[in-house]
Amino acid sequence: MFARSLHKSRLGSVLAAAALTVVAAALVASASGAAENPPPSKPAAPAGEKPKPKPKRAVLEAPVEKWRLIDSQSGPVNYYTVQREAERTFIRGTYQPPNKKAVLGFEVPESSRGRMRRLEWSWRAIKLPEQADECNSKKGDSPAVVYVTWRRTLRWYSLKFVWSASRPPGTICDRRRNAFVAQDTIVLESGGPLGVWKRESIDLAKLFRDHFEDGDKDADVPSLIGLGVMTDGDQPKTESTGDYADFVLSQ
Repeated sequence: MFARSLHKSRLGSVLAAAALTVVAAALVASASGAAENPPPSKPAAPAGEKPKPKPKRAVLEAPVEKWRLIDSQSGPVNYYTVQREAERTFIRGTYQPPNKKAVLGFEVPESSRGRMRRLEWSWRAIKLPEQADECNSKKGDSPAVVYVTWRRTLRWYSLKFVWSASRPPGTICDRRRNAFVAQDTIVLESGGPLGVWKRESIDLAKLFRDHFEDGDKDADVPSLIGLGVMTDGDQPKTESTGDYADFVLSQ
């Protein structure tokens, strides 16, 4: 669903293929041999020359002010607002029936799509939708959802991370597979306590391989296209509220 919406936006194809080959050699010497032939010492840096700093890990923040409504997957009412509490600025989703669901999205810049392998964010549930169940197609609503979407040629891949009103953490369901879309739902948090922020840290490369490449640790991970958030209660027609903040992507 989210992947299709991104496809309809201005996102273009991104070719992301990277290979790193490391050649290593091991030298085993006896104690006497090592004593007779000590390894050469590293040459000292010229006087006054500072050692080269280690390369910094690429980090991309997704500030809440830059998230936008995905029109093709949203009703006419945008029920998301940017709010501030103490030192934290966050997105609040406040669903009220009979509104249609709405989805916010963040597009990853093209220069970063092939490099980002980890995602962190904070979220909290404020009001759980009544009788909701993410594994039931007729009740699949949540106080908070985070989508992650990749693309390889014409096929879109999405992982849907949910804060559930009823399913226990670790539940995986609603698997979708066809020629153009692959998506799984993963429950990360469930129930209360309400109003309490929780921090998530996800190894996106590993989860992509686990869900879409049968766990092949050497499988290529395609370009990361975008993120999405959704708070909804349109199926059971009940109120639902959740907050999202502090999104950070990194290598």
